[in-house]
Amino acid sequence: MTGKRRKGGVLSDLMIPLIAIGILILFNLIRDPGFFSISLSTNNSGNAVLTGNLISIIDSASELAIIAMGMTLVTAATGGQDISVGAVGAITGSVFVQVLKGSGDITAGTVVLGFLACCLVTVLFTSFNGVLVAFFRIQPMIATLILFSCGRSIAYWITGSATPQLESPIIKAMGMTIPGIPVPTPIFMVILVGLLLLLFFKTSNIRLYTESVGINQGASRLNGINPTLIKLLSFIVLGVCVAVAGVISTCRLGQVSHKTLLIDIEMDAILAVAIGGNSLGGGRFRLSGSILGAYIIQMLTTTLYAMSVAPANVKAYKAIVIILIVVAGSPVIKTALSSFWHRLKNNRAGAVSREVN
Repeated sequence: MTGKRRKGGVLSDLMIPLIAIGILILFNLIRDPGFFSISLSTNNSGNAVLTGNLISIIDSASELAIIAMGMTLVTAATGGQDISVGAVGAITGSVFVQVLKGSGDITAGTVVLGFLACCLVTVLFTSFNGVLVAFFRIQPMIATLILFSCGRSIAYWITGSATPQLESPIIKAMGMTIPGIPVPTPIFMVILVGLLLLLFFKTSNIRLYTESVGINQGASRLNGINPTLIKLLSFIVLGVCVAVAGVISTCRLGQVSHKTLLIDIEMDAILAVAIGGNSLGGGRFRLSGSILGAYIIQMLTTTLYAMSVAPANVKAYKAIVIILIVVAGSPVIKTALSSFWHRLKNNRAGAVSREVN
């Protein structure tokens, strides 16, 4: 019985993002029946790769999906959001490039070293945010406003005025496709991060502790949970996610630009969490919902570009659609729909009872 209720809860939480994806798919199929077609072609390096709008959507949303997973954890634990992830991602890219440039030849070993350096630096910066939120109890959006304002300047100090280029088959494989494998590498990274977080939750009580702290910090403390540690841990996990996304974006471009790397991704990550059915006030969360939210945002963007909407107008159209999705998933609408459904079921039951009598 518990399993059935749990399954029903999952479907209820994911109802809005699933409906949104369904509407976008239906709209695109009506507008262009071949919109989601996939083909196998050859890239400039002579390797076979999968192409098409569907592959482009899943691939382009990779960085957003990874950061949205980390943002979900921070939101659940603190009831707030980290708006500095884009700027910290720029720092990540700068550190990654500097490590590779400083080590001479780009090999598998130097790439691993660069990634570990990125993780360390990024976790230090997100931990700074975590300390402000967990220890000093500063509202998350205010605490992270510091790095949001100065993070890209720090990235500029690391790389200087140059825009370093990364020319290496390894970098191309990480940002695009591995020779012999037609699926873009960033898609595998999303799967890997998702599986690692799932394993993390399955082998520990972190999910339960995070939700408990987000729902009622005082009660969780009385039950032996350390809210400060849980909040700090959520920022550390977010830091690792930002490091992965920053490296992917840097490898995808083959260079780092402190001005454009992961630009505006913090707002999209927050929207992905909200669209995915997670409460922005903290508490219970679903990473699957946030991942769906990331793909919804990217599918919407791709659809607008396919309809020849001017780039300057894309954000306005996205805002309108996202407002509709968020409002449709709000507690007020959910309560109203649930009440209407129960009334409808009761009326049907009453009608059947009268017919039998």
